[in-house]
Amino acid sequence: MTYHPDATAAVGHSPDVEAGVGVAPPPGCPAHAGHAGFGGPARPAAQGLPLYGPEFAADPHLFYERLRQYGPIAPVELSPGVEAYLITSYSLALEVLRDTERFAKDPRGWRALNEGRIPPDCPVGPMMMYRPNALFNDGEAHARLRGAITDSLARLDPYALSEYVERSADMLINGFADRGEADLLGDYAAVIPLLVFNELFGYPAEHGLHLVGIMAKLFDSGEDAAEANQELTDYMAGLIAAKRERPAADITSWMLAHPSRLADDELLQQVSLILAAGTEPQLNLIANALRLLLSDDRFAGELSGGSLPVQDAIDEVLWTDPPLANFGTRFARHDLDLAGVRIRQGEPILTSYAAANTDPELISDGRFGNRAHLAWSIGAHRCPAESPARVIASVAIEKLLDRLPDMELAVPVDRLAWRTGPFHRALTALPVRFPVTARPTAAAVPAAAAVPAEVSAPAPAAAPAQPHGASQSAPDASDTPGQSPRAAQRRRWGSLAAWWRGQ
Repeated sequence: MTYHPDATAAVGHSPDVEAGVGVAPPPGCPAHAGHAGFGGPARPAAQGLPLYGPEFAADPHLFYERLRQYGPIAPVELSPGVEAYLITSYSLALEVLRDTERFAKDPRGWRALNEGRIPPDCPVGPMMMYRPNALFNDGEAHARLRGAITDSLARLDPYALSEYVERSADMLINGFADRGEADLLGDYAAVIPLLVFNELFGYPAEHGLHLVGIMAKLFDSGEDAAEANQELTDYMAGLIAAKRERPAADITSWMLAHPSRLADDELLQQVSLILAAGTEPQLNLIANALRLLLSDDRFAGELSGGSLPVQDAIDEVLWTDPPLANFGTRFARHDLDLAGVRIRQGEPILTSYAAANTDPELISDGRFGNRAHLAWSIGAHRCPAESPARVIASVAIEKLLDRLPDMELAVPVDRLAWRTGPFHRALTALPVRFPVTARPTAAAVPAAAAVPAEVSAPAPAAAPAQPHGASQSAPDASDTPGQSPRAAQRRRWGSLAAWWRGQ
């Protein structure tokens, strides 16, 4: 990928006019004045700024500032050798995310992949390669698959959802309240979405505990991973079979009855998409908001009925540290000029939701109550689960603060570590301490919550500083000649585990 500036483009960027950078780049431009991170060795001209490694994870906004010197769109490297463009401008993000004529979501036209320049074990492959679900399709195919998802999610009862979250929260808090310490990522935020979605799918609570165990083994990527892949396949297949036989008021049954008439394999793909997209970003939203509430003076009073409500903390995270920081991948349908940069057909363009949300051109006296951020994306592929995601996060946080009001971080906030990788804004752990509280007696615990406390799932493993050693996956195995459907399914779940990690 080579940077091709439009020599006629005007300097600067207007919300209403597509503009770009001039012929002479600003000092320190990553595409012209070789750069390998801050203080690193020089990089060749036109090679993108790397969005991986501990430096980027520690302070991504410093990288976004550097990229803005380049213009509203800049070349980046998602993992070694995997090049893309990243949009850092709010107005340009709106333009690209809404434009389905020039930009495709379907990655099967990815130029570098089709030219053999993306290896099968590429660590960012699981987040970018094609799957037959709503996320990776365009046009009528996308509308059909997305319709089944959005129509089913729209039928959720927010009050029932709140009850699911409260029951799950109480159960998990009971498991560590008498310890006086916990890792809110592994003990709480990583588990609640799985328990809640298990109920939303229509499976009994005991299957939720089983799902937590499956995902723990998948994330560990150890010798049990292959077994966990099969267990997750069996979980999904059993769920669909049970709902075909006995439908009820749940997402799976509603999708089965939807006019789109999804086949079982199509339904499995959409349910897995909901589970993947609804757990990793969800746990990061909960964890990042808790970090803010426990460390930011504006929110510190919240633990004792203070100044700013939980919803404002969630909105602040969605503006400044969205759980999915860089994504919205699009591929140019043909050669085109974008904000003064020549993009070739099939080259990937990502949107930095985090950078666009903090674009200096956005003028605002305050963000509280303002939800015009791009954390949920926009356009045809806007997240369909915004409302349930907010309910899950807010109820989970409020229940925790209500049960453990004297909770505090166990380490200084600047010592909390962030996972490496280009996509997610995710902590590796969130250790806290609090006064020990007695575990409720069995009579005081609702029947649905009276289950073993040892359900803690380790948070997704931190990606290595250099993605070469990350858990990796091949392209969709269903396209591999001579491979059995069951083997292909197992490989899909292996990719799903990496997808959850955002590698």
